[in-house]
Amino acid sequence: MRQSTANDIIRLRDLSAGYEGRPVLNHVDLRIGAGEFVGIVGPSGSGKTTLMKVLLGAVDVYGGEALVDGRSVSPRHRPSVGYVPQLETIDWNFPATVEEVVLMGRAMQSGPWPWPRRADRADMARLLERLGMVPFRRQHIRNLSGGQQQRVFLARALIRNPRLLLLDEPTSGVDIKTRDDILHLLVDLNREGVTVVLSTHELNAVAAHLPRVVCINKGVVADGRPADVFTTEVLRRTYGGEMVVVKQEGMTLVADSPHLFDELATPVIARPEVPV
Repeated sequence: MRQSTANDIIRLRDLSAGYEGRPVLNHVDLRIGAGEFVGIVGPSGSGKTTLMKVLLGAVDVYGGEALVDGRSVSPRHRPSVGYVPQLETIDWNFPATVEEVVLMGRAMQSGPWPWPRRADRADMARLLERLGMVPFRRQHIRNLSGGQQQRVFLARALIRNPRLLLLDEPTSGVDIKTRDDILHLLVDLNREGVTVVLSTHELNAVAAHLPRVVCINKGVVADGRPADVFTTEVLRRTYGGEMVVVKQEGMTLVADSPHLFDELATPVIARPEVPV
């Protein structure tokens, strides 16, 4: 586990949190430093989304403490962070264009005026240009592809100029090229000083792109470099099943254990993808 430093932007101390009196996370200790790029992995129901909501002040805390940028998080004090939700949680019937969705991210920072300022629109235009979304700026968000929708909500998060960016399953439901484009964009943002924390089911993408991974299943199971954390024992404790870990040419590949349906069945393990 990472040692505490004065530059921690996230600090969870013996944290238990959940919904309607039922804990999902139990006794979690976690430190993430300013400027880090961290992946949170674990099975469905393990608490990945709940962890994100703890950092947003949007979930009940039953014990311990959550701090973001040195300040305690609660429903009364929600930190100013960038957040990209899971796409499947979005109401796609809500009548909003790309421009309108992005400007929603600035709405709480625009002062007393109910309409966007000139500076807000300039920042929006800059972000849409960077994300390649200018041609779609007046389209309804439901008419976009999954990758385009993800970029729109990333722009909405970035228009707040956050020091901390949280993304819940940002590569879910997109093709391999779009996934790699999103991850490379996040790498660029991280190099510019933004702390990036994302949850994902895609272990191999994490192993290829991220320097640090935290495995959780109701609590922290392991924390460290993917090459150190992705072992059969750690993954067994995280996912409750056997997984194959292959090390090849300095890369790590994780695969489900093959199921032999007959005596002639031969498991095939694909070569790892080479990071772009």
